[in-house]
Amino acid sequence: MYGAPVDLSFKCLNALTEEPNQGLRPLKRNAEKKFCSRSLRLNNNIITDLSGFNDMVSAFLSEPSQLAWVDLSFNDISHIDPVLVELKELRVLYLHGNSICNLSEVDKLGALPFLHTLTLHEPLCVCVCRGYVIAALPHLKKLDFSAVTRQERIMAQVWHRHGNLGYS
Repeated sequence: MYGAPVDLSFKCLNALTEEPNQGLRPLKRNAEKKFCSRSLRLNNNIITDLSGFNDMVSAFLSEPSQLAWVDLSFNDISHIDPVLVELKELRVLYLHGNSICNLSEVDKLGALPFLHTLTLHEPLCVCVCRGYVIAALPHLKKLDFSAVTRQERIMAQVWHRHGNLGYS
């Protein structure tokens, strides 16, 4: 059984070491004092990269390989770190409010088979960029808190087929 998200938001973190916030639901721990959760909130900090992320997740979570939801919104992340691609059970990833300027960074997330919800917003996601993301990640159901429509999927496939998505 999985409990409440491990909440490390609003802690001015630049490194991933801290005790989590107490939420409305109590955090459950196993016999090793690790949290029984599949969700991790790291939003609204000053994280610039994810060095030490695997160690932190292993130290905090009872089953780190089952991490399914990560909120890294409103930090200062400039690229999608390869450590995120190692989270094979990841389903929801919030990256909005960061400094990811290279649209091709999104391509890295194609290795996540269960990723269905992604947020990027600024500075990447204007209308044409949304098409790029949908083409790069055809299994997405929601992008930037908005459902991906059938029409958007068709248009993204057409744009992708014709090579109109060659952003850098």
